[in-house]
Order: sequence, then C-alpha cells, then structure tokens
Amino acid sequence: MRVYVPTTLAGLAAVYPGGALDQSVAYAVTPALREWYVSDDIEELEYVALNRAAQAALRLLAADPEAPRRRVVVAVEVADSGVGPFVGDEYQDQASLGRVVLKGPLPLAKAAAVHADVADTDVVADIAAAAAVIGAADQGDDDAQFTVDGAEDHELLWFATQEIPALLA
Repeated sequence: MRVYVPTTLAGLAAVYPGGALDQSVAYAVTPALREWYVSDDIEELEYVALNRAAQAALRLLAADPEAPRRRVVVAVEVADSGVGPFVGDEYQDQASLGRVVLKGPLPLAKAAAVHADVADTDVVADIAAAAAVIGAADQGDDDAQFTVDGAEDHELLWFATQEIPALLA
C-alpha cells in the first residue's frame, strides 16, 4: 500500500541520510476515502490522499514557526501489515478521511518519492499565510478557510529520492 507521510523540510532534513520517518500518522486510500471521493481510479484516489497529507503538513508548519514555509509529503510503499486504521470514525469525522496509523518507523531509503512546494516567493508566502490561520479555519472562520484554500491551489512538485539533497539545500 502506498502511504503519504506529511512532514516539513526541517523534518526531512532531520532524517536524511539514513534516518527513518517516525511519524505515526500517514494518509492512504482507505475505504472511507473511496466512498467519500466516489471514484474507482486509483491514481485519482492516491492524489486525494496526497492532498490530505499536504494539509497535515500545513498543520505541522503551523506547529513549527522556525520550519521553512513549504509543505512536504513523502510517498512510501508499505506492507499492509505495517499500517493500521486510525482510531476514530473516518465516516463521521471528515478531517480524518484517509488517515492511517503507521505501526513503526519507515526508513527514508524505502521512499518512492518526495512531494514539496516549489521555493517560489509567492507560493512560500501563501503557505506561510495558510499555516498562520489553519487553526482558525478548523474552527469555522471563513476568511481563514479562504486563505487555506488558496495555499491548497498550489500543486506539490514531485522529486525523486535522489533529489532530496538539492531539495534540502
């Protein structure tokens, strides 16, 4: 199963090289995500799971004001036995759609790819603004949600794992 692990550039730098992603939460194509998105196209569903992880990366940025303002998601192939369901009800709590629990650290060497925001000034500014207000958006503030939605309009770029050093530079 492919999982999408949200992190930040600072988090990625901390585990590169030779480290392991030790976040317990990731995102994947779950039954509830399939029902919510109503698609049989696995590529579309994986894109939705990637975007859910990008939103979680935005929350990580909000919690770490020193991290560079770029969302990062690491895509990793994991055996089904290495993933457990999120404790909670995905069907009732839309914020948890696609969320899974990793049963152990994932070696970065096993990563299939890294997705990250481009280092463009406008994108970084939009991500910074969204990180600053995501808590208010979660509480129902429409203006804050508009700012978060604007950040989500920026597509994450795909990086091969060999490009991680350049991404971190």
